[in-house]
Amino acid sequence: MFAFRNRVVGFFGLKTGTESNPVKEADSFTCEVGERVGLFKVFNKTSNEIVLGEDDKHLDFRVSLLFDKNQGGQDENSLTISTTVKFHNWLGVLYFLPVRPFHRLIVPAMLKNIIGKLESAQQ
Repeated sequence: MFAFRNRVVGFFGLKTGTESNPVKEADSFTCEVGERVGLFKVFNKTSNEIVLGEDDKHLDFRVSLLFDKNQGGQDENSLTISTTVKFHNWLGVLYFLPVRPFHRLIVPAMLKNIIGKLESAQQ
């Protein structure tokens, strides 16, 4: 789906992710502000949150990964993923119309994937 997206949006002069440096390998990614992982740039990092995203002509988006360790005395950790989109023009609104239904499926799948990787790394 991303390959198709990149071909289409390239005609409109939007970012496709191929303009930047090659994707870092997971073992060399340090998650520092300004560093890239895939299509995402790290915008902010605290002890329990990472904010990733991208700015483009048509819209800006952010993805927040918030980690809460053993909140409320529970013996469980939680990871919350939040997204936000800021539209700059009508092209951003039009772009997001067909993306929205997939977004609602992809974001929870991304969260499950991240949790699975974190759990397997702890074993």
